[in-house]
Amino acid sequence: QVTLVESGGGVVQPGGSLRLSCVVSGITITDNLMGWFRQTPEKGREMVASVPVSGPPKYGDRVRGRVTSSRDNAKNTVYVQLYNLKPEDTAVYLCHMPAPKDGSGPYWGQGTQVTVSS
Repeated sequence: QVTLVESGGGVVQPGGSLRLSCVVSGITITDNLMGWFRQTPEKGREMVASVPVSGPPKYGDRVRGRVTSSRDNAKNTVYVQLYNLKPEDTAVYLCHMPAPKDGSGPYWGQGTQVTVSS
């Protein structure tokens, strides 16, 4: 069984930062593209970060310049760090494996809530 479990969300003040983690079980991330998305009822789902097996990540327009991402293949974990958070960054952040090389999936995590509020 494949699971993606996000953590690291919470309430943060505007201008603050958070690091989100996604621990993957049941499938290796080593040769798989990973992604981070966020979702709100008002705006739907949007891409935050696309973390390739190699090469530079890609970031969504609304977070570019305020986000970094990385992967630790040994821990089967993907990270995204958000900086200078704004109230409009409030959302559920979801981890995603869009196209596993073994032909299974795609897979989504349950999400972690990030709330930016003073």
